[in-house]
Amino acid sequence: MTEREAYIALNLIDQLGPVRVRALVAALGSAPAIFEAGVDDLRRAEGVGAELARKIVEQRDACDPAAEIAKAERCGARIVAFCDPDYPEPLRTIHDPPLALYIQGEYRPADRRAVALVGTRRCTHYGRAVADRLAFQLGQAGFTVVSGLARGIDVAAHEGALKGGGRTLAVLGGALDRLYPPECAPLAERIAAGRGAVISEYTMGREPDRTTFPYRNRVVSGLSMGVVVVEADTQSGAMITANQALEQGRAVFAVPGRLDSSASRGPHRLIKNGARLVEDVADIFEEFEYLIPPDRPTRQTAAPTPLPFSFNAEETAVVEALAEGPLDVDSLARRAGLPAARLAALLIGLEMKRVVRMLPGRLAELTVHLPPRNGEPENRTG
Repeated sequence: MTEREAYIALNLIDQLGPVRVRALVAALGSAPAIFEAGVDDLRRAEGVGAELARKIVEQRDACDPAAEIAKAERCGARIVAFCDPDYPEPLRTIHDPPLALYIQGEYRPADRRAVALVGTRRCTHYGRAVADRLAFQLGQAGFTVVSGLARGIDVAAHEGALKGGGRTLAVLGGALDRLYPPECAPLAERIAAGRGAVISEYTMGREPDRTTFPYRNRVVSGLSMGVVVVEADTQSGAMITANQALEQGRAVFAVPGRLDSSASRGPHRLIKNGARLVEDVADIFEEFEYLIPPDRPTRQTAAPTPLPFSFNAEETAVVEALAEGPLDVDSLARRAGLPAARLAALLIGLEMKRVVRMLPGRLAELTVHLPPRNGEPENRTG
C-alpha cells in the first residue's frame, strides 16, 4: 500500500481522526505501517487506547482505497491525500488537517489568497446584501471567497464572488454525493465548472449531521487568511468558525448590525473581544494590503472603453472627480460636492456596476477609461 492509498484508507476508519493518525505515523514511521502493526504496536501512539487499536485492526482490512477513488471519480471528483504535493498548503498548518479531501473542480495555488465569509442560515436582507457585496468586491480584487454552501449568508457569499468574476471554495458538511441543502446543487455545479471547487473531507455516502457541520468549519477557516462573520447568534456555526480561526492564527473580522437583531449578537461579541470591525471591503483589504497586486493598466497604455451604463448627475460628478486618479473618500466627497452619506451609497452602486472599486486606505478609483467628450481631449485613468 502506498502512502497516498494509506491516507485515503485511514480516512475510512471510524473514530480515527487526523490527530490520532499523526500520532500513529510518528510512532510507527509511516501511514502504511498502520496497516501492518498489531494492537500492542498501535497502542504505542499517543491517544490510542486498547479499544481504538482493536477497532483499527477490525476495520482496516475492509478499507479499499481503490474503490473509494472510483466512487469519487464517478461523482466527478478526485481525492487529494495529505501526503500529495497538491494538498492545500494552508491546511497543513492547522492542528487537525483532513486526511483526504474530495474535490470537485480545481483548487489552485492562487486560492491561498482566500477570505471566508460566514454567517447564519436565517439571515436578514441586510446580512444577505452585505455578504453579497463584500464577496463581489473580494472577487474583483482577486481574492478567493470561502464559505460552507449553506442557506443564507454562505450562498450569498458564493454568489457574490461569482458575480464579481472571482473564485470561490465551498466546503461541505457531508459527502459530495450527499449535498445539503439539495437546492444548492446548481450553485455547486457552477462553482466546480471552472470557478473554484466544492470540497469535502467526508467519505462517499456520508450523510451530513449535527456533528459534521461544526467539524468542517475548521476547514473553512483553515483554507482562509481571515474569516468575516456577517451575521450570527452567539451560539452558532459561524462563531465556531471564528473561534477556530483564532486558534489557527487567522484574522477575524465582524460586520456590525442592528442592536435589536439576534443575528448581530455574534459579530458584536467578536468586535468587543477585538475582532476587526468591517464597514466596507477596505477594512479587509487593509489587513492584507501587501497581497493586492499592482496589475492595473498604466495611464500610458490604457485604451478608452465605452461605458456600459448611463449615469445620473450625482454619479457623473463622482466619475468625473475620479477621472484624474484615485481619491480618498473625504477628498472625493469635496470634489464631487456630495455629502459623505450620499457618496457612500453612490459608491456602492458604482461598484456594483463595476465602474468604481475601493482600494486599501478608503481610496476609490475608476475601473474603466472614460471616452473623450465631444471636442475635448481624451481622459485616461489607471
